[in-house]
Amino acid sequence: MIRKRLVFTGILLAIAIIFFKPTRNSQPGYLSPFGNLDRTKLDFSADIDKQSAIRAAFKHAWDAYRRDAWGFDDYHPLKRGGTNLVSSGGIGYTIVDALDTLHIMGLDTEFTQARDWVATELTFDRDGKFNAFEVTIRVLGGLLSAYHLSKDEIFLQKAVDLAERLLPIFSTQSGIPLSFINLKERQALADSDNQGFSSTAEAATLQLEFKYLSYLTEDYVYWNAAEKVMDVIRNGALTSGLVPIFIRPSDGQFITSDIRFGSRGDSYYEYLLKQYLQTNQAEQQYREMYDHAMTTMHHDLVRRTPKSNMLFIAELSPKFKREEQKFDWKLVPKQDHLVCFLGGSLLLGVTEGQGPFPPEWDTLSNTEKRDWITGEELIKTCVETYNTATGLGPEIAHFKMPGDPDADSVDWYIKGLDRENPSLTSFDARYILRPETVESLFLAWRLTGNQTYRDQGWKIFQAIEKYTKVEGGGYTSILNVNDTNTQREDKMETFFLSETLKYLYLLFSDSALLSLDKYVFNTEAHPLPRFDPPTRRFNH
Repeated sequence: MIRKRLVFTGILLAIAIIFFKPTRNSQPGYLSPFGNLDRTKLDFSADIDKQSAIRAAFKHAWDAYRRDAWGFDDYHPLKRGGTNLVSSGGIGYTIVDALDTLHIMGLDTEFTQARDWVATELTFDRDGKFNAFEVTIRVLGGLLSAYHLSKDEIFLQKAVDLAERLLPIFSTQSGIPLSFINLKERQALADSDNQGFSSTAEAATLQLEFKYLSYLTEDYVYWNAAEKVMDVIRNGALTSGLVPIFIRPSDGQFITSDIRFGSRGDSYYEYLLKQYLQTNQAEQQYREMYDHAMTTMHHDLVRRTPKSNMLFIAELSPKFKREEQKFDWKLVPKQDHLVCFLGGSLLLGVTEGQGPFPPEWDTLSNTEKRDWITGEELIKTCVETYNTATGLGPEIAHFKMPGDPDADSVDWYIKGLDRENPSLTSFDARYILRPETVESLFLAWRLTGNQTYRDQGWKIFQAIEKYTKVEGGGYTSILNVNDTNTQREDKMETFFLSETLKYLYLLFSDSALLSLDKYVFNTEAHPLPRFDPPTRRFNH
């Protein structure tokens, strides 16, 4: 009965999306954002002083981890210790995730120490339940990027070992991967917290890593497994081009669930564009899927606030009307910090990493102009959400809609905060060292040369230094971005080293370093080279 109900609700979901016609807010005209730009005065060279400051911040974090928690997966700067994801031991979460940052920053001694640990200590023979997506983007992606940058075979050897242990997640009836893996037993496990469903983003954010590994090894079992996932999604996707955040591994059917560019949805859209770019624009189907999704997003999810016409990306939440036996959709005006990757991604989608930078406005199509303007305005919104007491952005921002209280005086707010008692906080108010806004600032800088993006990134870095830095070493999350005396959460996320500081460093680098026409960054900021796809046919 439950299975039949799920199938029925899936059919209703498809019908609801096809006929969902939200009221569209007015959009800006496609006027050139570049004005009377003098391209001869653009300077894409490095800012050495700011690079040095960011490198010093990385050292402050890395040296503390090296001192207190070497080899552990996670670092806790306040108690000066480490923990592992499972009780049987670590899998190099922090070390491997930071390898390419060490290499890019020229920290040769530290890179050699990390390389030696990988060679002599790293093992994936760990008995425990690991999230396959996180292991892929952080560890497999980190190993592959380190191999590309250093050409050290040990990283490729470890990558192959890990990928072999991950392959069982794809052994489902549909090919949609299960969410968890026991690396020692090579046993895939469904997500027990979500009725066994897989997250759409997690299932569709393995492709860059597995396809590049096949390219390196000429063993296409990895490519075929990852590509089959995309075949199933493409064949089962709704006509809107947007997808729900859950999919069923048994038959590859989407489950009635939220549609959003935040958690469990974000990197699906990110990897549509990046799969197309990774294989040098050869896989046109991903460009088409991306373009279709962006067009529907503009119609259904792009909204503006009444006060300042601030652009944000809303969510759709399904609501089942029992008396009418049909779904309706509620527009939810909230935006995860995770959504802030999209601003830079939209700009990248217009240019595909190819110059001139910025692009010649008159040569762009109306669709490209639309995407460029939305990208720039979304970055502006994301930077605005850093306009808090600490200068750091919240985990989730909520936006005012027409008719809301205070809509004429407030654009956005953090839900759950008590203005009378700032020591009381909420989940939404946290800043956990996330990278998405500085990621978009990096991309926007590389694609325009606009100094404003560097200025905004530097301001964010200064706030990170002021409010998250631990004097004795390391950085922590904070629980309330609107409280300068906020409590700390004793954890330094590995993506702080892999993404946040890397993107800040690259924001102030010369544009030739990891040039966007030669590289794609996986969703954990590991740079992977573009390549021409092999001519052999794959067994999809």
